[in-house]
Amino acid sequence: MASTLGGDERNEIVFFDLETAVPTKSGQPFAILEFGAILVCPMKLVELYSYSTLVRPTDLSLISTLTKRRSGITRDGVLSAPTFSEIADEVYDILHGRIWAGHNIKRFDCVRIRDAFAEIGLPPPEPKATIDSLSLLSQKFGKRAGDMKMASHATYFGLGDQAHRSLDDVRMNLEVIKHCSTVLFLESSVPDILTDMSWLFPRKSPRTRSNEKSLPNGVRESPTSSSSSPKTDPSSSSVDATAVKNHPIISLLTECSESDTSSCEIDPSDITTLISKLHIGTLKTDAADEAKTVRQQGESTDPNAKDESFLGVNEVSVSSIRASLIPLYRRSLRMELFHNDTPLHLCWYSLKIRFGISRKYVDHVGRPKMNIVVDIPPDLCKILDASDAAAHNLLIDSSTSSDWRPTVMRKKGFANYPTARLQISSESNGTQVYQKEEPLGTNQKLDFSSDNFEKLESALLPGTLVDAFFSVEPYDYKKMVGIRLAARKLVIQLKK
Repeated sequence: MASTLGGDERNEIVFFDLETAVPTKSGQPFAILEFGAILVCPMKLVELYSYSTLVRPTDLSLISTLTKRRSGITRDGVLSAPTFSEIADEVYDILHGRIWAGHNIKRFDCVRIRDAFAEIGLPPPEPKATIDSLSLLSQKFGKRAGDMKMASHATYFGLGDQAHRSLDDVRMNLEVIKHCSTVLFLESSVPDILTDMSWLFPRKSPRTRSNEKSLPNGVRESPTSSSSSPKTDPSSSSVDATAVKNHPIISLLTECSESDTSSCEIDPSDITTLISKLHIGTLKTDAADEAKTVRQQGESTDPNAKDESFLGVNEVSVSSIRASLIPLYRRSLRMELFHNDTPLHLCWYSLKIRFGISRKYVDHVGRPKMNIVVDIPPDLCKILDASDAAAHNLLIDSSTSSDWRPTVMRKKGFANYPTARLQISSESNGTQVYQKEEPLGTNQKLDFSSDNFEKLESALLPGTLVDAFFSVEPYDYKKMVGIRLAARKLVIQLKK
């Protein structure tokens, strides 16, 4: 599909929204009734282009009970509208390769768009990145408007009533983000005066204050809550901003996470940059550690060369593994694992793949999650169990309500065959993958992405041996806490 909008780089942010007919029966799909979108300049936050249309479902029984809505969408209006297949090229051109933005789009609109393209047998558009204002405001702005509904935020800022029409709603969404960003910018400029409303110290209800527990360095922890919902986003779906900011283990796997150290370097007057920093779709460690790892990997021209920052089996002393809370920006903390005084990075040769990349488990836009399950030798089990114990003990001291997930997976009846999951990142600074051909030992880099992973999938088959270089990273995500093994480099041993 040829692009006709914007430049080749497609740097615009596309705010889009769907209006749908809610299913009335179990198993019945959502019917898209309206699509609306605007293209926004990320530098000036001005609208560059708009598009909206009603959509006629292929299955008209889905709108058999549709009556006139508050929004003004009627059955007659929908019946005279084009089908999704007739507007698919336009929708694809608007969305593909741009930054997507919207309220609750990760759980609703993104899924509906992919379903709609699948229904007509066409490949769906893919985002360059995704900004979900529901997650963004839950983390950064909190419940100042009462709940996390966009209509509540619009009322809070005096922007009028939500129209529940796609084009009107995306424009309101942009205005809500502008207003919230301005408030956060002003508060961050004078945090000593506006402490109670600061994005660093969001407002707390009396219940939140009473439930807080004191932690080191004056940081306080309060319990978090989360829930999933369709297009409606009740207040219970928000995560209290205080708990997110002040939790002793800053989540490494948030749907709308932040770069821990880069936030110190952003000019608070640059609101556009502040907004752009509110979404990182990959799983990362501290930015400084990430940059250091990338530099170390880049310095070696030989994929076989062992990076000195990765420890082998004979270099690890279990008694030297410890967990510490590392202070970040403005009192926030993050747990890290160390071997003596260096971050715990391990290398292990000839790990056997138990399960390769599975298409059964997908991310929010329907792409397979990039990870593999490998058999864990006894010596590595001891190291990972010791890492679990160190992190778990520190976690107990923090009184978190999250459930612990062991790193090493042991199933009943398979105690002698423990496994663990290796996470693979498709980002440019993510996992480097090489294929090693024996007996010559020559290596060839395998390029892949989250959209083009078939070569990687076919190379990481069950039974294949890999040399793995990985970091050991604590996480706290969706009431689950544990340690993830983030692959920095994989060398696949090819069979003759």
